[in-house]
Amino acid sequence: MATNPNLHLGLTLFLLFFISTATSSSPSPSSTPTVFEILPQFGLPSGLLPESVWNYTLSDDGRFVVVLESPCYIQFDYLVYYEKIITGKLSYGSITELKGIQVQRFLFWFDVDEIRVDLPPSDSIYFQVGFINKKLDVDQFTTVHSCRDGLSGCGLRSWKRVIELPAPVEEIEMLLTE
Repeated sequence: MATNPNLHLGLTLFLLFFISTATSSSPSPSSTPTVFEILPQFGLPSGLLPESVWNYTLSDDGRFVVVLESPCYIQFDYLVYYEKIITGKLSYGSITELKGIQVQRFLFWFDVDEIRVDLPPSDSIYFQVGFINKKLDVDQFTTVHSCRDGLSGCGLRSWKRVIELPAPVEEIEMLLTE
């Protein structure tokens, strides 16, 4: 039984055409917006997450899962720890039900439960840590930051702040409360 070379050539060309059409019709990774492009669409700064985001999913109801390459730390006004998996619910101007981000204050680590911005936008961003609401300058979160794997490089500075004694004061000023 002899095979027809034209039949093989036609079949090969058909398969190549089918494969190239199938791969070109599937969405390319560059057409899917990055998480850093999604955050501003919800009124939030793009630098809330480290540049080491490996993957993310966002449901229609706003629930999301962000996967980092590995857990890491970033120094903002406070040292922030990002777990490998971060979850929460994204809505315009806020992230609620947040899990996977912690902030260091003194020697303790606290879970960040919620992040929100003013609407209309202002220069402030608010972090809910337990029952404490901390207002920070939003400018430090406008650029995406690189993270480090561990506490090296920032531990000594943190200990120095804890151990350092305050400068002597000639007179005690009255404390003002808001």
